[in-house]
Amino acid sequence: MSTNPYPPGPRVSHLDGFLLATRRRDILNFLMKVAGEYGDIAHFRIGPKHIFLLNHPDYIKNALTSHYESFVKGQQIRRTRHFLGEGLLTSEGEFHRRQRRLIQPAFHRHHFTAHEAVIMEYAERLSERWQHGLKLDVMREMKRLMLTITSKMIFGTKTDAEADEINEAVGLVISQFQLFGSPLANLLAKLPMSGARRIRKAQDRLDRIVRRIITERRESCQDHGDLLSMLIAAFDEPGTDAQMDELHVRDEAVTFFLAGSETMGTGLAWTWFLLAQDQAVQAELHAELDTVLGSRLPTLADVAQLRYTKMVFAEALRLYPPAWVLARYLIKDFETGGYVLPAGSIVILSQYLMHHDPRYFPDPSRFDPQRWTPEAKGTRPQYSYFPFGGGPRGCLGEGLAWIQGTLLIAAIAQRWRMQALPSLPMKLNPLITLQPKRKLMLQLAKRS
Repeated sequence: MSTNPYPPGPRVSHLDGFLLATRRRDILNFLMKVAGEYGDIAHFRIGPKHIFLLNHPDYIKNALTSHYESFVKGQQIRRTRHFLGEGLLTSEGEFHRRQRRLIQPAFHRHHFTAHEAVIMEYAERLSERWQHGLKLDVMREMKRLMLTITSKMIFGTKTDAEADEINEAVGLVISQFQLFGSPLANLLAKLPMSGARRIRKAQDRLDRIVRRIITERRESCQDHGDLLSMLIAAFDEPGTDAQMDELHVRDEAVTFFLAGSETMGTGLAWTWFLLAQDQAVQAELHAELDTVLGSRLPTLADVAQLRYTKMVFAEALRLYPPAWVLARYLIKDFETGGYVLPAGSIVILSQYLMHHDPRYFPDPSRFDPQRWTPEAKGTRPQYSYFPFGGGPRGCLGEGLAWIQGTLLIAAIAQRWRMQALPSLPMKLNPLITLQPKRKLMLQLAKRS
């Protein structure tokens, strides 16, 4: 046990603390600098709050698995309750555990066959809309694609107009996501500002749409084979205490919709951006697709054979993890790294920092899918890579995300080659998800 009460770390002035808390200073670069200077565990204060940065796989594993009950979600996530409600992302304690037990069967692999047709349908529509030589903002394209796919998978939208109605409301909420992540969120949400009014209006509209669909489903008593039907069936299971009103069904459906579409859209966009910068990797990807698939579309049965495709996606999630940080609030003392972290502190676990640690990923800024061969993976500790979190509160949709990513990369790369355009150096904008500060502009080249 260290004789020092806290690990080493920087002194943060009141002004710097305010700038970091209000996102006027780049929090990601600050954390990278702290990890580089102070190592595996560091301590600093912002105002009265003690903050600890854990930057070692063993410490991260300890926090996310064996001692996860010592933590609750950080304020950034709790503030999203304005529109996510009490879904899995924001709920805590026994309520969260019960919800997870009820929902988990909906993510068993045998349900993924129904999703395959949806994924392929919209990948085909995208390819039909694109044209050779087109310059596009790939982040915008992938987010729009994932909104549409997720809308169909969760709500079983019957028409494009119905999907567009949901996507328009959700898109506005997501575009202003950082407002809810702000320390001033509670105040901003009540002010008569035009931005806040637009978000409240979009939120109300989304609620009306989702509740209408839930009511229709319950009245019809039909299983539509989508996630919403599974949620309703789980919550209405007879002979249990699981019965929920439509508010709880709404919260879980909206949570999966927002979290799934935003993180997957972001991850896919970064994948295309990286492929455009490295034509050798893209050529190897195309070679695998030509060998495994030929000219036919990929299916769920092909995923196991699309090894390099999955490696490309894994490496993109390493370099640019959409969920780039986890912040946890300690509700009881937590011992790790030879220190006792007191209750009331904030603990930061950063996927971005861990994924760029040269101890586990030499030359960490290089895009290299070969890091994900079974042999290479076997040399690294488990929590050197955790793009979907981990432990009892890890992302429930991780298995589906790997399948979606692999199938969509395969289906789109079959027909298209991504080409880089002259641009300024990439700068990151670490919001709720890891975004670029400028558009990700690429040019399409149709494969013959």
